Amino acid sequence: MKNTGKIPKIMQILVKHFNFSERTTLNRMRKKPDAFKILISCLLSLRTQDKNTEKVSKKLFAVADTPEKILKLSVKQLEKLIFSSGHYRKKAQTLKHVSSEILKRFNGTVPDDKEKLLSIKGIGPKTANIVLSFAFNRLVLPIDVHCHRIPNRLGWIKTKTPEKTEKELEKILLKKYWREFNGIFVLFGKTICQPISPFCSKCPIRAYCKRIGVIRSR
Repeated sequence: MKNTGKIPKIMQILVKHFNFSERTTLNRMRKKPDAFKILISCLLSLRTQDKNTEKVSKKLFAVADTPEKILKLSVKQLEKLIFSSGHYRKKAQTLKHVSSEILKRFNGTVPDDKEKLLSIKGIGPKTANIVLSFAFNRLVLPIDVHCHRIPNRLGWIKTKTPEKTEKELEKILLKKYWREFNGIFVLFGKTICQPISPFCSKCPIRAYCKRIGVIRSR
């Protein structure tokens, strides 16, 4: 039986423990939403630490904060600007392609439609949902590795992919928590509910967790 009955209680506890000001760069960008900047920062955030995302985003946007400006940069210039984000060569190509598509197909405006976003090579479901949620205030669930892993560990769901996790969470998570879910679970996953050897001894929701897949903890 899935451990879903206590979800509202668990969410109430996590909301108190993980306040907005401490959350990720992308979550903080919701305060002054710029769809293009949020999209680019999300693409830069892939496979890197959040502190790098913030640093690189600021460095890039000081020089190029629109699709036109990114396309005017040479590949070498762009690679140098985003070097510390990791995988900088691949990311530079993605940023160039995404900027070109937005200009050519969407008149320079980031689309507020999931299918249109997904039609751009380089934009996956998580990135699309982050843009829709953080830039356009849509009620969607951006699912990254933490948002996928932790609900499975808690016993809420039993899924193999982030895409399936999104669909299952849509069924059981009250919509009033959708907007904050990503920010809460990313911070929770980085600080306490870590992938290997989580800090169960200081977890505020330990009493409600089935600890599925946990082999050792601290």
